[in-house]
Parts: sequence; C-alpha cells; structure tokens
Amino acid sequence: MRLTGPLRVVAVMLLVGLTWLLASALFGRESALVQYFFSGTNEEPTPEPRPRKYKCGLSAPCPSKHLAFRLVSGAANVIGPKICLEDKMLLSSVKNNVGRGLNIALVNGVTGELMETKTFDMWAGDVSDLLKFLRPLHEGTLVFVASFDDAATKMNDESRRLFEELGSTAVKELAFRDSWVFVGAKGIENKSPFEQRMKNSKSSNKYEGWPESLEMDGCIPLRPPLEA
Repeated sequence: MRLTGPLRVVAVMLLVGLTWLLASALFGRESALVQYFFSGTNEEPTPEPRPRKYKCGLSAPCPSKHLAFRLVSGAANVIGPKICLEDKMLLSSVKNNVGRGLNIALVNGVTGELMETKTFDMWAGDVSDLLKFLRPLHEGTLVFVASFDDAATKMNDESRRLFEELGSTAVKELAFRDSWVFVGAKGIENKSPFEQRMKNSKSSNKYEGWPESLEMDGCIPLRPPLEA
C-alpha cells in the first residue's frame, strides 16, 4: 500500500527526527538536541562545557616553577602503572617500560628533566640492584615510585631506610601486594606530602588477591640551583 502525501511527509519527518536523535546520542549532546528539536527555535543549542584538564590531567594548573605530575599504581597483576610528568608519560604499559615490583623515575629537581627510569622485580629479583640504584642519588634528585603487583617481598631494612631518607613514611609498613605511590627527594628535610599506600586485605581488596589501584597527582616545586 502506498502512503498518501500527508502520511509520506509525516513518515519522512519521523525518520529525520530519529536519525537526529541517534546522532546526538553518539556525540554526547542528546539532551540539548532533544530540547532544540522540540522547541521550534532556529538557534543551535550551546553544548555543555567540559571541565578543562591541564598537564597530566590535573584539574588546575600548577604555579610557576612547579612540576605537574600524576602517578597511578598497577591494578592487580594485569594493568601496569603510569608515571606522568609535565604532560609527558615517563612510564606506562604503552611505552613498554613497566614491570612487576617497583617502577621508578628519577628527575632532576632543579631543571625537571628526566634522568632515568627503571623497574625492580621485588618478588623474584635481587634487592641489591635496587640498593645500587638508590645509594648514589645526588642531592635534589626527585624520585617517583609506582608499584605493580608486589613491591615489598624482597624489601630489606636498608632499602626501606633509603626510601625513608627520601621522605617516605609508609615504606616501613609496606607489605606483600600493597599498592604504593610515592614522590620523594634526595636531601628532603621533612616527610614527603606525596605518598599513598593501600593495604592488601582480603576483607577490603577490590581485586581477588590485590587492593585497588592508587592514583595521586599534584605540583612539585623546583629546587633553586645548588650553590657552587
């Protein structure tokens, strides 16, 4: 049966309307476009403003002479950690430079330049590799740490003490499969304000055998150049 003229017009309008609604849903503007479609006005609706993101996804910009950072610990033994500094990803699974245990980035505290990244297997590795890495750090070096899977099994008294000297308060209690993110500095006078630890506990774990991933961001002030 063929549609008469008026019915054909109605069918076309319904088809156009449904297509418009589908397109608006795909682009996240459904509510605004629905209002526009039924309002009878000729003015294009203004899309809702999205929250502005700054370096490393921070919600606000860092002050001058500060470094923006974001740390994300690994999720269980599946999703690797991330270390972002000044909108540059220093360590991530995408860069293929993360591993089980401790993932560490060393940064010049005066210039903000990346010095080195390295991972240390704290389940089956040798803790002496970590000690050799931490002992010779120079004054003012920033140390970014994100755990993945297990960061504590191979920890010994000296490695914990070295992290405490960098400003950590949680490392002395860090245990098997705890989640840990930390930013410290060689020569820091006080304890670091940038540290989080999530204890591995059967009663509160988000994943089977692991606590939830931790995420921490902030702004770190650059140090003035050391006097010669």
